[in-house]
Amino acid sequence: MSSTTAKTGPAGANAAHPVPDRHGQNLFTTDTELHRLIALYLPPDLARHMQPHFERLGALAGGPLDELAQTADRNPPTLKLRTRTGIDDQKVIKHPAYVEMERLALSEFGLAAISHRDETLGWKGKMPPLVKYILTYLFVQAEFGLCCPVSMTDSLARTLKKFGSPELVERFLPRFQSVDFDTLAQGAMFMTEQAAGSDIAATATRAAQDASGQWRLTGDKWFCSNPDADFAMVLAHVEGAPAGMKGVSLFLLPRQLDDGSANHYRIIRLKDKLGTRSMASGEIRLEGAIAYLVGEQGRGFVQMADMVNNSRLSNGVRAAGLMRRAVAEAEYIASERRAFGKRLADMPLMQRQLTKLRLPAEQARTMVFQTALALARSDGGDACAYPLLRILTPLIKFRACRDARKVTGDAMEVRGGCGYIEEWSDPRLVRDAHLGSIWEGTSNIVALDVLRAIKREDSLTALQAHFGKLLDEAAVAPAFAAALRDALTRACALAATATQEGGDVIARQAASALYHTCSAIAMAWEGSRTGSAQRIDWAQLVLLHRVLPRDPLTPDAVPADWSAKTPAPTLATA
Repeated sequence: MSSTTAKTGPAGANAAHPVPDRHGQNLFTTDTELHRLIALYLPPDLARHMQPHFERLGALAGGPLDELAQTADRNPPTLKLRTRTGIDDQKVIKHPAYVEMERLALSEFGLAAISHRDETLGWKGKMPPLVKYILTYLFVQAEFGLCCPVSMTDSLARTLKKFGSPELVERFLPRFQSVDFDTLAQGAMFMTEQAAGSDIAATATRAAQDASGQWRLTGDKWFCSNPDADFAMVLAHVEGAPAGMKGVSLFLLPRQLDDGSANHYRIIRLKDKLGTRSMASGEIRLEGAIAYLVGEQGRGFVQMADMVNNSRLSNGVRAAGLMRRAVAEAEYIASERRAFGKRLADMPLMQRQLTKLRLPAEQARTMVFQTALALARSDGGDACAYPLLRILTPLIKFRACRDARKVTGDAMEVRGGCGYIEEWSDPRLVRDAHLGSIWEGTSNIVALDVLRAIKREDSLTALQAHFGKLLDEAAVAPAFAAALRDALTRACALAATATQEGGDVIARQAASALYHTCSAIAMAWEGSRTGSAQRIDWAQLVLLHRVLPRDPLTPDAVPADWSAKTPAPTLATA
């Protein structure tokens, strides 16, 4: 039986009803694959310490948090421009359900501050990034929209620590380390302009120093999520600086000035979005707004890229979480729903459909764990880890976010007509899933960034070495190991070709090849280390159906010599 079909709470009580409802299940305790991975990737003492916190968040995500998310999605934020007496006093009015989710995410679980504190959730010392991402992975299965401000707040603090002056860090960082809901700060990044989306060189916002030497920003920012954040990182072209990228600098923009008055910028309107409706996104006009230069003048793109890359990794984590929720819902429905005298889960075609949903969800989960470890090593000073992190980040952002769009849509179909009704989670998952492949760089931009990492950081060498080592350690059938090794060699060769003159036309193909091959290797390694034959089976199917060529007019199956101990799994190609 699937790990998601355990009957607990209301879901168990309603098991006999013809319309299955999983609401009330604990999204952590029912996810046994996650338990295996935690035992593999986290130190035992830390895993034991976090167990009750994972269980509590899993219970919230399966019930109360999911209800809050549904309410906030139906009651999006509004913009109030003035008081009733005519005083300009802009405020984003958030539904109480959203505010309660903010409290849970930012204060109770410290999702934005956890990487910047010496003690969180009772754990003394720095918490590894993977803990934050596991918590986010659970939280996002209920609420996606708020996870964008959470990620930006975390990323802003990271960028401030890395590039800000000691005075700037000392002055502002404590608010990003706080988990006191009344004093903590939220962050944002205001980068996009009407003519300057991913083309940072086209930034039209201007920065100039006034008579007192204070920097002031003027211009329009076109897409600003969390527009009422306490602080935002903003890109602007410094007056008198060279044209293009070398003239763009990074600034920290406070919402309030030292005297408590509002800074000199206005939210013009809020966006009416397809998804992430719970969270406000707006257009902002900077009218001589006071800001602080972050890092070296003229290095704005490089500094903001660090923040964007951190947000891209968070995007991948969120996509993995969305897929997990969608797949778990589909598995539960198939287990509990009966038609034509039998359970859906016992029907061969449904079994194949569910497997096709599981593969990209499990690939993304594996790549989250692998990338989080690379981040921890890189932040710990391991110079060899940075090139690996530099390529894994755009890979997971590119492929996992694209996969989430299809997985959430196909999982909605398993629920049938109810899946198309807004009372259920499916429509919200589908709408939210489309954000990942757009925000922080569209698919083309991120695929090209994979090539940039290869050319500038020699990341392909690091990638091949890392996953080659995992393959050496994986106890799998020799024929399967050989097939994985050959696929890795060929995928790396394709990526190298893509970096040549005119090769960027195959950037997406090369990025997909690397992602699928590396995830298959890592899943095989995980399966052999945890004793999960199922995970090795999934790795085989990833290689067979997402990497190797096949004849769509011929039934296919995993080669017998790939697995000597278990029957070869099959999967429909349609």
